Amino acid sequence: MAASEENELVFLPLGGSGEIGMNLNAYGFGPGEDKKWIIVDIGVTFASDAPGIEVILPDATFLEERREDILGIVLTHAHEDHIGAIGWLWPRLKAPIYATPFTAALVREKLKERGLLDKAPLNEVPLGGKFSLGPFELELVTLTHSIPEPNGLAIRTPLGLVWHTGDWKIDPDPLIGAVTDEKALKRIADEGVLAMVCDSTNVFEEGHAGSEADVREALVKLIGSLKGRVAVTAFASNVARVESVIHAAEACGRAVCLVGRSMHKVSAAAQSVGLLQNVRPFLSEEEAADVPDERILYLCTGSQGEPRAALTRIATGTHRFVQLGEGDTVVFSSRVIPGNDIAIYALYNALVDKGINVISGGAESVHVSGHPCRDELRQMYQWARPRIAIPVHGERRHLLEHVKLARALQVGEALAPRNGEIIRLAPGRAEVIDEAPAGRLFVDGLTLIDADDEAIRERRKLGAEGTISVGLVVNEKKHSIMSGPDVRVRGLSMQDERALDLAIEELAEAAETGFGRLNHSDRADDDLAEQAIARIVRKTAERIWGKRPLVDVVLMRV
Repeated sequence: MAASEENELVFLPLGGSGEIGMNLNAYGFGPGEDKKWIIVDIGVTFASDAPGIEVILPDATFLEERREDILGIVLTHAHEDHIGAIGWLWPRLKAPIYATPFTAALVREKLKERGLLDKAPLNEVPLGGKFSLGPFELELVTLTHSIPEPNGLAIRTPLGLVWHTGDWKIDPDPLIGAVTDEKALKRIADEGVLAMVCDSTNVFEEGHAGSEADVREALVKLIGSLKGRVAVTAFASNVARVESVIHAAEACGRAVCLVGRSMHKVSAAAQSVGLLQNVRPFLSEEEAADVPDERILYLCTGSQGEPRAALTRIATGTHRFVQLGEGDTVVFSSRVIPGNDIAIYALYNALVDKGINVISGGAESVHVSGHPCRDELRQMYQWARPRIAIPVHGERRHLLEHVKLARALQVGEALAPRNGEIIRLAPGRAEVIDEAPAGRLFVDGLTLIDADDEAIRERRKLGAEGTISVGLVVNEKKHSIMSGPDVRVRGLSMQDERALDLAIEELAEAAETGFGRLNHSDRADDDLAEQAIARIVRKTAERIWGKRPLVDVVLMRV
C-alpha cells in the first residue's frame, strides 16, 4: 500500500494510560474516517470501589462502531491486564485474534468460558513470527517478563515503524524462555523507529528489576530454613516463578500441592506447550492433608488479597482441605500492586493472628518485578533510538516522569497520552488530533454494564445511606389506604430497639400524610403517589438519622 499525503498513522489508548492495568491500545492507518485498525491487547483491571463488581473492562465503543475496519486483535502476552477482556469484548469487535502458543492456550480457556471457542478465529503465531494485516506488517520480538512468551511488536506501516514494547524487563537469566532479542532490536532501530510505545511501571525505580534466577536461589535457601507447613503465594501466570517454587520445594524434600483455580489452569496451559515438564506430579489437596508438615508445600493463588482466592480462604479457615496454623509459614513471592494494599495487609493480619509466620517478597529477596527500571529503560532507548516516545502502562505520574526521562535521553518528541486521545504519529509532528469515548465497563455477574449504570449508583447509595421500603394497599375505586403503610428499614441503626420502633412509626405516619395530601386524581396515578410518599419519607429519615436513604415505595391496588 503506497503512502499517500492524506493517510495518517494514529495511536489510540483506550486503557492502560493513566492506570496500571486494563490495557487496550489501537493503531489506525488511512485517511480521515476511512482508517483500518489493529488492536494491541485487550485486558482487565480488578481494583474497584463498586459494590458487587470484581472485574472492570475498557470501554471499546469507538472501535465497536468501526468493527468492519478492525483487521485483528494482537496479544503481546497472557497477563490478565492484557488478555482478560477478550471473552467479554470479542462479540462486540469480532476481529481475528493473534497470539503465541502459550497465550493462545489461555485465551482458548477464556473463549470457552464465554461459549466463543468455535466462533472467535484464534491464530497461533510462532515466536519471532511475522504477519500482515492490511497496511500493517507485524513482527513479534522476544523480550523477557514475568510470564512465558512476552513479545514486543514491530509495527511497520507506509508512514513509519512503531516499536510497541508491551510489558518487559531485561533479564539475563529468565529461566523460562529466551533472553531479550537484542539483535532484532538493533535491526529494527537501523530501519528507523518512528515511535516507541513503552512500559512505564517502574520509571521511578533506579537500577534494574533483577533476575528470576536470583529469586530461585533465594527461594531454595529460604524454604530449606523453614519448619512446619509452608505455603507460597505468587502470580500463577509467572510460570518461571512457579517452577522456581517447585524446584525449591523438591530440593528441600517437600511435595507440592497446587491450590487455587488459576494455579491449575496456568500450569496446565504451560505443560501443554512444553513447559513444567521436569517436575514431580502434584498432590491433590486431599492427598496433601495426609503428608507430614515438614514434607508439604502449598503453592497458592491470592497474593493480592483477593477475597475468593485460595490464600484468603485459608487465612479465614474456610478452605475445604487446606489448614495452616501456629508455626507454619506463608511466603509472598510477589509485590503489593498499588490499590491492593488494604486487602493484602488485612490478609497479612489474618494469617499472623493464627500464629502463621508471614514473609513478604522484599524481605527475603523472593520477588523481582517484571517491568523495567530506569537503567533498563535507558538501555531500551539506546537500542531503539525512536523519534517519538509514547509512554503507556502507568498512572499519570508514571507517564509524565517517563516523558522527562525520554527527553533527557535526547528523544525529539515525547507525549504522555490519556485514555481516549487520538495521537497522530505521522505525517508531521506527533500531536493529539481528536478524542474518542473512553471509559469503563463493569462485569456484573453475567452482564456488562456501564460504570455509571443506575444499579451501581443505587448500590453505592444503599451502602452509604441505607434503604427504606414502604408498602401500601389502596382501594382501586376510592383511592384510600386499606392497609399500611408497612415500613421496613435496612442499614439504618438506632441506639436501641424501642427507638427504632418509634422511628418506623414516624416514617409510617409521614408516608400516610404524604399520600393524604394528594388530590383524588393524583392518588389514582401510581407514579405520582409513589414519588410523593418517597419524598416525605426521605425527608423524615434525614431528620431522624441525618442521612438520605434510598426509599422504595410499592403501592398495590385492590
